[in-house]
Amino acid sequence: MINNVKKGVLTIVLATFFFAIMDGVSRYLAENYNVFVINMVRSWVLALLVIVISLRKKNGILKVISTKQPYIQFIRGLLLISAILIGVYSFTTLGLVQTHSILSFFPLIVVAFSGPILKEKIGIQRWLAVLFGFLGVLIILDPANFVISFDAILPILGAFVLGFYTILTRKVSKDDTSETSFFWVAIVGCIVMSIVGPFYWEPILFKDWGWMTLLCVLSTAGHFLLIKAYENAEASVLQPFTYFQLFFASIIGIMIFNDIITLSIFIGGSIVVGSGVFAAWRNYINNKKITSKL
Repeated sequence: MINNVKKGVLTIVLATFFFAIMDGVSRYLAENYNVFVINMVRSWVLALLVIVISLRKKNGILKVISTKQPYIQFIRGLLLISAILIGVYSFTTLGLVQTHSILSFFPLIVVAFSGPILKEKIGIQRWLAVLFGFLGVLIILDPANFVISFDAILPILGAFVLGFYTILTRKVSKDDTSETSFFWVAIVGCIVMSIVGPFYWEPILFKDWGWMTLLCVLSTAGHFLLIKAYENAEASVLQPFTYFQLFFASIIGIMIFNDIITLSIFIGGSIVVGSGVFAAWRNYINNKKITSKL
């Protein structure tokens, strides 16, 4: 029963805090090791976790893995691991602040494509939120000094990948449980990284295995809290609070990695977050209206 909003909000804020610290650890490791190796190890731990949890369920893994939409679930796994790889790599090239500011555009991508893909009705106000959000991304990129490059474009691609991952997650949620969806992304990510990762293998120094362990713990705890948050409150209510990850990651970027918040990042990031919060609020209002008519 979804009825404990306060608990859901507190849980998702704690999840964003864990994810932000995880991003800081990821950046440190990615500055010394290949992103494929880092995420291969993390994917192994996450896959082990979901398998252990699934084995404790009634009817075990067979029940959890059962889905009517295996192809979409597989694509979700590919999209999520791709988004993670893009994000971690971008942390080392653009920094935590700028990367997260751009990635924060993904909820608005969800709004834009929910119409054609999920057949949802998107009102003019939410379309305006998408347009303002895109304007915010352009401001973050600082057009006056922008130089087209792979590193600059990559986080924008990451935002679209996260957006489509979220849309497909909402699509499969009509038939599959959160446990099933989580199982699929964890296992698919593990399989993909186990195939790709060995080609980029490099030995991890003993002094960094502690950081790698911390990364895996934070990732596991963050995903666990995320699931618990959505078990206690509606996604439309919790969506605005996910922007706390940008706030926490920015603090870590500034204090530990000496990231700089330029005026363009501050203004553009504020527009993106504001547009995302407004779109989430409009979605919540519309859902309430639909519910009241039933």
